[in-house]
Amino acid sequence: MSAEQITTLAMPSASRKWRALSIYALTVATFFGASSAPTPLYRLYQDAFGFSPAMLTLVFASYAFSLLVALLTTGSLSDHIGRRPVIVGSILLEIVAMLVFVESHNASMLIAARVVQGFATGAATSALGAAILDESRTLGPLVNALASLGGMGAGALGASMLVAYAPWPMQSIFIALTAMLFIEAAFAIALPETVSRVPGAIAALIPRVNIPRAARGAMLRVAPVDIAVWALGGFYLSLGPTLARAVIGIADATIGGWVVFALTMGGFAAILALRKLATVYVLRFGASALVVGLLITLAGVHAQSAGVFFTGTAIAGTGFGAAFQGALRSVMPLAESHERAGLMAAFYILSYLAFSIPAILAGTLAHVIGLRATTDAYGLVLVVLSSMTLVASGAGRSARPKLQ
Repeated sequence: MSAEQITTLAMPSASRKWRALSIYALTVATFFGASSAPTPLYRLYQDAFGFSPAMLTLVFASYAFSLLVALLTTGSLSDHIGRRPVIVGSILLEIVAMLVFVESHNASMLIAARVVQGFATGAATSALGAAILDESRTLGPLVNALASLGGMGAGALGASMLVAYAPWPMQSIFIALTAMLFIEAAFAIALPETVSRVPGAIAALIPRVNIPRAARGAMLRVAPVDIAVWALGGFYLSLGPTLARAVIGIADATIGGWVVFALTMGGFAAILALRKLATVYVLRFGASALVVGLLITLAGVHAQSAGVFFTGTAIAGTGFGAAFQGALRSVMPLAESHERAGLMAAFYILSYLAFSIPAILAGTLAHVIGLRATTDAYGLVLVVLSSMTLVASGAGRSARPKLQ
């Protein structure tokens, strides 16, 4: 075989790269869609299984903490054994979770489904994110962010529509997701591996956070706004539908999906619109939009105005997407190929701690001081966190944005 042939084989073709990126992105979207799918179903579960709001909080928490365990133990595993085994294994485990959802008839089964789902999502998130970056370090953060937000919004809205119109409202979304996951597993098996195996797989299972030295400063700088973004997401996926119903005053079965969709699609649009802007300006826009959107949302809650509430949610969503994209772009390109899965896991550990713990505290606090007061306190804390990023990035200095 000639040197030219070897080079041709070693260099992935443009079509193969785009095919791989498309499959990985769709799989990320499916995982995130499955994570948000139970949100519109929580009220149905409460009515059907007769469990308390405290049990509902436990169902929500079980997913987040199982996911964190997976990130801590399997987060860098694909750096050692390859992306494909971890991705395919995670998909199969996610299918098990979907089938448990389909068969659920009490709170214990829901918790079991969420625990399995959380572990599958945690294992998949870092491997899929790293695989996308393997295919393109420049497009990787954009693809990761779009797939995550797009999937989350589609999952919540799709589930709410099936709740309203499908013959099996508590099962249809999970049957559909199972079919998609089987197809994605077949495609993932056929894709070539993107990294070479290296020793240390067993040691990689010991819980740890792997942040490469080159990325530590950037990780620290983006931490406040990343926490704000994911804390907002956790609030909307747990208490968002309840808050929306209280503001609007109607018990529409689709309202939970629409409120999550408004948040995530605002983020999706912002990512597309700002994708060529320099990272620092994307972060500044994201932090600013979060502040403005949160304040408008709180005004809508107090005025009990659906229009103001959804407008604020959509604006906060643009901040969600821009800040998430800016944080990814600030951190992920700083890792070498053998460090990407570990850094992706560390990034998502921070993100899911912010996603879970504040939302659980808010759910508990809502029963003590009320949902509106809890929303006020929660929103103002996120405003402060977002403002910290504006100050840290020197938003007060005048500068003209430059395209990368």
